[in-house]
Parts: sequence; C-alpha cells; structure tokens
Amino acid sequence: MLNRRDFAKRAFVAGGALLSGEAGSSSKHTFEIGQSAFLLDGKPFSIRAGELHPARIPRPYWRNRLRMAHAMGINAISIYVFWNFNEPESGKFDFTGRADIAEFVRMAQAEGLWVILRPGPYACAEWEFGGMPWWLLREKDMEIRSVNRRFLAAAARYMSELGRRLAPLQISNGGPIIMVQVENEYGSYSGDHAYMHDIATMIRNAGFRCPLFTNNGGGGMMKRGSLPGILPGLDGGTGPDIMRQIRPYRPHGPWFVPELYPGWLDHWGQPFIRVAAAPVANNTQWNLTHNVSFSYYMIHGGTTFGFMNGANGAIPQITSYDYDAPIDESGRPTDKYFALRKILLNYAKDEAKIPNVPACRPIIEIPPIELNEACPIATILGKPVLAERPMTMEELDQGYGYILYRTHITGKGLGILSINKLRDFALVFVDSKRVAVLDRRIGQHSCTLQIPDRPAVLDILVENSGRCNYGYACLHDVRKGIVGTVTISGRELTGWKMYKLPMSTVPSNFRPYPNRSHILGLPSLYRGFFDLQLTGDTFLDMRSWGKGIVFINGHNLGRYWHIGPQQTLYLPGCWLKRKRNEVVVFEMLYDMPRQIAGIKTPILDQLGRVETTSDG
Repeated sequence: MLNRRDFAKRAFVAGGALLSGEAGSSSKHTFEIGQSAFLLDGKPFSIRAGELHPARIPRPYWRNRLRMAHAMGINAISIYVFWNFNEPESGKFDFTGRADIAEFVRMAQAEGLWVILRPGPYACAEWEFGGMPWWLLREKDMEIRSVNRRFLAAAARYMSELGRRLAPLQISNGGPIIMVQVENEYGSYSGDHAYMHDIATMIRNAGFRCPLFTNNGGGGMMKRGSLPGILPGLDGGTGPDIMRQIRPYRPHGPWFVPELYPGWLDHWGQPFIRVAAAPVANNTQWNLTHNVSFSYYMIHGGTTFGFMNGANGAIPQITSYDYDAPIDESGRPTDKYFALRKILLNYAKDEAKIPNVPACRPIIEIPPIELNEACPIATILGKPVLAERPMTMEELDQGYGYILYRTHITGKGLGILSINKLRDFALVFVDSKRVAVLDRRIGQHSCTLQIPDRPAVLDILVENSGRCNYGYACLHDVRKGIVGTVTISGRELTGWKMYKLPMSTVPSNFRPYPNRSHILGLPSLYRGFFDLQLTGDTFLDMRSWGKGIVFINGHNLGRYWHIGPQQTLYLPGCWLKRKRNEVVVFEMLYDMPRQIAGIKTPILDQLGRVETTSDG
C-alpha cells in the first residue's frame, strides 16, 4: 500500500543513469539526460519525435504508419498506453490485436525509431475517461489521480503488467524505449506532489529504469505537475518561452516539448479545426536551430474506433482523430507532411537511415449497399434490472453503449418530464411513440409530455456519448446513464426496469422484423451484405443517416451523427473481405433511407442541422 509521505524526504533516482540499447538493432548503446543535453552514446542527441497511438490504427497498418512517420524525418515515436484498453475488466488484461503494445514497440525498433513511452495511468488524448477504466467508477467514493489507496493499488497492478511486457524493451536491454513519462499534464488537474511521486515510484517498481520526464503547460501548471530531479517538459511551448518556463526547474536544459501541435482536436457540432502548415514549420525550424527536442502531437491521429472517444465537459469528440495532422486519418501524407519533411531532412545526420515516403494503401469506392433487414431494439431486450430509482451505467456493471429505462406513467394532460443529470443523449417514448430528443451537449434535459388518460409506458433510451477526458471537475462527473432522478411536473417517477444494451458486438439475437412499417420512428438495427472483388480503404458516406454506430464484419467503426462536422466513417481495407461482407448499423433517429456507399474522400468539415428543441 502506498501512503502519503513527505515527498521531499524520499530518496528517488529520477533517471540519467547510463543505459544501453539501439533502435533498429540490439547493439549496445547508452542514453542519458546530461547537464544540458540528451546524450546518446555520450554525444548530444536531439529528439525529433511524433506521436502515434496503436489503439487508433488497425494492426495490419502499424508498420506502414511507422514507416510513413519515419520518412517525414523524425527519429522517435511517442506513444500513449491506454489503461482501459489493456484492462477492460478489472483484473482481466488484454494485450492482443491493437492492444499488443509490446509488438508495436518492437515494430518501431525494426523501423529504426526510438520510443518515448507515456503509460499514464491517466493519458487524456481525447480518449474515453482519459484512458482510465470505467470500472473504477463502480466505487462511488473512488478518488482518481490521488493518493487514494484503491486507485493506487489498481494503477500499480496495471503498471506492473505493463512493465512485464515493456521493461525488457528499454534501451538498457537492447530495446528502443529511451524515456518514460510520469502521469500526464498533472499540473492542469491538481498539485499533489506526493501522488506524482507515488506514480514515479510505481513506474520504477514496474521495472522501468530509463530516464523519466513530466509534461505540463507553463506557469502554475509546471509548478504543480513537476517533480524534483525529473526532467520537466513544456507542452505547447514555442520560441524563447520554452527556456523561460523550464529554466526555474532545469536551469541548463535539455529543453523538451513533449507536445508540439501541428493540428488540433474536434467536437461534434463544432467546425473542424485546421492548423496552417506555416506556423508549424516555423516552430519546427526554431526548435531545431536552438537545440530544442520535441514531439509532434499528433504526427498521425488515426481513428477512435468503437466507443472510445472522450469529451470535454458535455461535448463529445468526433470518431475521426484526423487531428489535421501531417499524416491524415487514412495514413496518407498531406501538404503539411511534405513542408515539415523538407525542414527535418536538413537536420537528419544520416539521411540514408530515413526511408523514402512509402506507397499509400489503395482507396476504393463501394456502390450503394441495400440494408434490407431491420430489427427494432425493442425485440432484442434481455432480462431487465429492477429498481425503484434509475441506476447508473456503472451501477448496472456496464461500461459503454446504451440503456433503456422503462416505467409507467398516468395522469391525463400535459406534464414536464425532467431528467436530473442526463448522461448524455436520450430519446423519450410514450407507448412506443417518440416524443422528444434530449441532448446534454446543448442543455436539453426536459420536455413536455402529453400523458394519456390511462397507464402508459414511458421509455427513455440513453446513450453514453463518451466520458470526459480532461479537467478536474469534468473528470469527477463521468458516470453515465441517468445519474439522478426523473420527475414529471415535480413528481418523482419510481419503479424502473432497466435494459442493458452495451452494443460491444452485433447483438446475437438480431432477427429481421417482418413488417418494417411497424418500426417507423423506433431505434433499430439494419443489416445488409455486399460483395467485393478487390479490397481497399474507403469512407462510408453517412450523410443520409441520423445518429448511431456502424459495424463492418464485426468491427465497430465508431459513431456517426448528422450534426457533423464528420459525415463519413473511415473503413480500413484490411477489415474488408473479398466476396461477402456484412454491414450492420444501429440508427437512433431516422427511418429512411437505408443505403450506404463507400466514397474515396472523407468529409470531416461539414456541419449539419443541430436540434434546438426537445421535439422528436
């Protein structure tokens, strides 16, 4: 058990011991943090890195993305590890497929790249709950990112499992990992140095012996989030301000910007953000001229598949993590890529080690696919959980997806339905007729109901749109479903049935409904099949659909929503088959049409109509 102690009295070696290893081979090398510079084999070394997230890239494409990044002129890859991706259930670890982080590190080494590891336990990254697992929230008094005994015990178990797989890949063991980050931007969350020291100790106990560093914004954030003896990095730092912010904690450097932003994140219902190439190129040139090490966040964003998008406050991020990065969502180099490559290659000491820009994967069109089978979710409901008051998703032992809350109402006339703490998006039905759409994002949590003069069934279908990933208050208000009470004109409704709809896979009890006219207006699953002679990447055109998710051959491509700015879903060609393919769509809002086509160009910057009332 780790307890709060006087961190200043703890003896702790922060890093800087001579370590050995080499990217691309097992030859012995050394890496250390010197008095004023990073040292590789005792010689000054400048880190030119770019961030990639294995979880956001289909595994068959890992090597292509690494090679494309290396060809831009970088010499290292920075990677977040998402705790919730590797421990989806408490005590049950998954290091397979896109979660096989050790294989990604080995692949980076084979491509001649060093690795900077960012293991958390918190990551941010516009990822669900900042990378922390939802099951922590089953305990109502859990204090995340603190010296809370249970949080530290769970985090230590995760870090130990990670260390078993990645500590052997440190530079001291002939691997490519040269540095490990302690926590992530903690200064923007709190200032508990004892907690930060516990995380640093946890990382050491997991077997990581290479140099450590912290990352924070400037000013008070740097003060709150740094640790004595550990290299401080300045996220978003530019120009002379880099030295000014770091110097009080590390007078002579080395200077390190763990996150240099060539693009930015995007939210549903807001314009897609573009970042011009010129200022990014200017910052890059300045850093290289003044011996500032840096990492582009992101060099390639990829896609937040499934339900793994995060949120800022009540506003969820889109599925695409294109980020307007130098390498776009589908792995193709942009004009920004070539502008930065021109600069970076001038500073590559041995250009022979920089590969040529690799060929891009083919992009195909898919003619319109008919989704002829329909299945309303009312026909696939399992056994309900009964309770007097609504239970949260976490109380129902469910991580992601949807919950249908059902009760009965009486009392003829108009009534105001209010949901206290709706999390996050809901459809309201009376006797299977949709009467309202409620969206926490724009402050909708109540609606007017016309209550019949007889007992009626009230259904509230609630979507978890993604847990918050940043900010103290936001990260402490992340439980999903209906978190409070439900009232009609001030009278609390009780006696609830709750049906779990995790949608982690296509429901096994999908059965085509014989009469589609009977399901108009009801959330439903739609299925179709299509054949291909050749496979390739494509973008599913969702402009005629409303809101939901898409499965292709069992892979959850993520969320779509007509409000934009994202109107297409990236479909990796490696998930397609020659001959027969299956597409399943869960659509919440619209009835028609029922076709999907694959187009060659993504649409990420087209806003649609935003609901401004609670009318269905």
